[in-house]
Amino acid sequence: MRRIVTIKRLGYRGDGVAEGPLFAARCLPGEVVEGEVSGDRLEEIRILTPSDDRVSPPCRHYRGCGGCALQHASDGFVADWKQEVVRNALAARGLSAPFRPMQISPPRSRRRAAFSGRRTKAGVLVGFHGRASDLVVDVPECLLLHPDLMRARAALAALVRAGASRKGEMSLTVTVAPEGPDVAVRGGKRLDAALRAGLAGLVARHGFSRLTWEGETVALNAPPTVRFDGIAVVPPPGAFLQATAEGESALLGAVAEAVAGAGRIVDLFAGCGTFALPLARRAEVHAVDSLAESVAALGAGWRRAGGLRRVTTQSRDLFRQPLTADELNRFDAAVIDPPRAGAEAQVRQIARSDLRRIAMVSCDPASFARDAALLVSAGFALGRVQVVDQFRWSTHVELAACLTRERAGK
Repeated sequence: MRRIVTIKRLGYRGDGVAEGPLFAARCLPGEVVEGEVSGDRLEEIRILTPSDDRVSPPCRHYRGCGGCALQHASDGFVADWKQEVVRNALAARGLSAPFRPMQISPPRSRRRAAFSGRRTKAGVLVGFHGRASDLVVDVPECLLLHPDLMRARAALAALVRAGASRKGEMSLTVTVAPEGPDVAVRGGKRLDAALRAGLAGLVARHGFSRLTWEGETVALNAPPTVRFDGIAVVPPPGAFLQATAEGESALLGAVAEAVAGAGRIVDLFAGCGTFALPLARRAEVHAVDSLAESVAALGAGWRRAGGLRRVTTQSRDLFRQPLTADELNRFDAAVIDPPRAGAEAQVRQIARSDLRRIAMVSCDPASFARDAALLVSAGFALGRVQVVDQFRWSTHVELAACLTRERAGK
C-alpha cells in the first residue's frame, strides 16, 4: 500500500519520521513524500515537496554506499540537528548547558577507516557496506577519506586478492602514518609460508609501514607513528584514534580548558595518549586503560618525548574495577573518555570522591547525559558543551564538557 505522509522530524539514526511512526530513509523534516508501507518503514520513496534544506549529494557513491547517511541535507541543517540531539539527550535527564560553536571536520580529513574487501568472479571489491546490507560497495572516490587513504586502495585490493577467500569478507583497518599506511587485517586466509612471503612482498612494493594479520605483525617497514599535539606515539595495530586531526584538536582544546591549573590529573580510558600526553606539558598525569598495549605505547611515547611532566600508566578494566573514590582523591582533576556505553560505575566513584573538576568526552549523547546527571546529583555543575562533528554526513555525534563543583562529594 502506498501512502503520502509528511515528515515531522529526524530520528537519531538519520531517518525521517512521520506519524505512526513511519521511518523514511533520506527524508527531511517538512517534506511531503510518497512511498510503499512495509511494516514501520516507507520504501520506494518519491519526494513530492522537498525541504529547503535538501541538497544534491556531493558524492557519486551516495545512493549505493552506506557510509554516509545525511549527504542529502545542507551542512547547516546537519550541524543544527547534531547540536539538538545533544540538547535533547540532556533535557531527557533534566539537564541543560551552554553550547560552544560546532566544530566540523572538513571533507577528505578522515585519517582512519575500516574497509571491507571481497573477492568476486570479476576481481576485487574494496569499499563499504551498502545501507542495511552485507553487499560491499566499491568506492574509488570517497569525499570523507584523507587522500593518503584513498591512494592506498590499490594496495588494499592487492591484499584482498592475495589473502581473501572467495567465501569470506576481509576487514582492513587502515591508519594514515608518515611512514606509510598502517594496515590491520581480519577475516583473511590462514597464514602459511607462501602467503607470508607474498604479503611481505606486497608491503615492500606498496610502502606500508606495518601489516598486521589477525593480530600478528607479518611485515614492518618502519614503526608507524601518530602525533598527539606533536608528541609521537607508535600505536598498537588497530588502536583507537580520533577520526580526524581537526576533531582531535577541538576535543583536546575543550579538555585542556576544563582541567587548566590542575597539578595532578587522572586520564580514564586514556587509550594511546590523546589527552594524557598533551596534558603532561603542564601537569603530572596518571593514564588508565583496559588495553595493556595502548598504555604501553603511551608510556613509550612519553619516555621518547622528553620535556614532559611525569606520566604513569596502569592497565585496568574500568568497567569491572573502576578507580575508587579513595584512589581518585590523589588527583586534582579527571579526564574521562569512555566507549559508547559510557562509564556509570566509574562515574559513581567520581561522584563519591573529592574531585571537583572533570573533563568528560563522549561519543554517545545518551550515555553522556546519564553519566553527567549522576555527577550533577553529586553537586557538579555542567559547563559549556563542545559538540564535534568529525564523522561528516553521518549521524555520529561527539562532545566534550566540563563539570565542576565547589565542595567535595559524598
